[in-house]
Amino acid sequence: MSATLVWIGVGIFALLGLVIAVAAARGNTGSAVDYYLGGRAFGGMVSGLSYAATTYSAFMLIVLTGLTYRGGVGALGFELIYFSGLTLLVVFGPRFRLAAERYGFVTPAEMLGRRYGSHWVARATAILSLVFLMPYCTTQMAGIGLLLSQITGGAISLTAAVATGAVLAMLWTLVAGLRSVAWTDAVQAAIMAVSALLAVGFVVAEIGGPATFAERVVEERGAWLDVPGPGLWSLGTFLALSLPWFFFPLSNPQVSQRLFVVRDVAAMRSMILWVLVFGLLFTLVSVIWGFAALILAPELEATSAATPALLATDAVPSAVALFLTVGILSAAISTLDSIALTLGSMVARDLGSAQARDARQVMVGRIVVVLVILFASVFALRNAEIVEQLAALSAAGLVVSVPAIVGAFFWRRGTAAGALASLVGGTATAIWMAFVAGISVFDPTLAATVIGVTVALFVGVSLVTRPKAEALDFKAALADDLARHGVW
Repeated sequence: MSATLVWIGVGIFALLGLVIAVAAARGNTGSAVDYYLGGRAFGGMVSGLSYAATTYSAFMLIVLTGLTYRGGVGALGFELIYFSGLTLLVVFGPRFRLAAERYGFVTPAEMLGRRYGSHWVARATAILSLVFLMPYCTTQMAGIGLLLSQITGGAISLTAAVATGAVLAMLWTLVAGLRSVAWTDAVQAAIMAVSALLAVGFVVAEIGGPATFAERVVEERGAWLDVPGPGLWSLGTFLALSLPWFFFPLSNPQVSQRLFVVRDVAAMRSMILWVLVFGLLFTLVSVIWGFAALILAPELEATSAATPALLATDAVPSAVALFLTVGILSAAISTLDSIALTLGSMVARDLGSAQARDARQVMVGRIVVVLVILFASVFALRNAEIVEQLAALSAAGLVVSVPAIVGAFFWRRGTAAGALASLVGGTATAIWMAFVAGISVFDPTLAATVIGVTVALFVGVSLVTRPKAEALDFKAALADDLARHGVW
């Protein structure tokens, strides 16, 4: 694809995003709640599309498509396990929102700290998020760089592509915080969905239509439709990846913080519906795209090149290919700026002080946003092994917060000591197993051990310690509100 054409598409996309961000900034009041949560005033559609764009990142059409190309239908099963984990929002979404409204929480770490009556629980959660999410940002930035570089045959350098992604992510986040991030996310989600559907439609038509496409997959790649498939997927690999990803809606603060931003429980229900519809659509599109790449671009050495290879064929018109490129770029940026903003809020409030002046909290958050994006940019270019390993470990590392989150709402006996032990002990176990014992993230032993150790520490230490006097009782405090809204 012509580098000039790509730059024109990116330029139009950037201009559109800037207009939206500036318009969103007019609603800002300058408070920390406004900057980080948009004043808790979003409706279901915008919050749902923002959540979807944050969750369904460049991972889908780069990594999931590559997993399909390499291992077949097992990729669909893996992603559907994650998709089924979104049902956790039905149980925990209203609880997060009602607790945040009652007590004024801004970050998930702050919520856990107040629930267990311990600043150290909040700080440990924030540090855990920094350790695993900052490296995860590098994968988004690397995705931007590889995509623009590969589709232009190197005419756009990796450095130029990464710098472009960094500038856009910083710009939209710094202008108006979550207001600009959420509104640009909503537009980006629409771009992702429409461009992907158009591209898949053209590719399937090039192959001969849905019936011919299905016949050719069966005839030429029948092994990719079997379980476990041609070699990537085994029961162990499937469990290793699926277990931690099932809990993604709770364990990843950049998405669980989205549960604080809707204006009421009714909007929360609408948000969940939008996320589910978008998620199912994008999952099917990504897997079909992978099978199409097997037919039109066989024998690729690097499966991550499946999408650029398809876009380089004559099956996809240049305008549609450019549209999809912008869609994938927007997916990566939406995840990157959401993570940066969440980490900024945690540093400002959980590692700093929630009682600090609003202007100071916003300033600290903005500084952290810049540092996180610069970190992601530098290490995406350096391809540092330790950063790559931490990014791969992110799902298993972040899952250690789940027992404390579940206990916060359903187990009054949970204590600060138990929560802290599970966070620290679980994180140490994950890092030790991955870096010292050398156990791969594709080995179910890692995820199962981390989850087992975390649960055992939370329950065991809580049973031998007492809850703090200042700890909150969410179960009792929210009972009437939950009953009024008909929430189980």
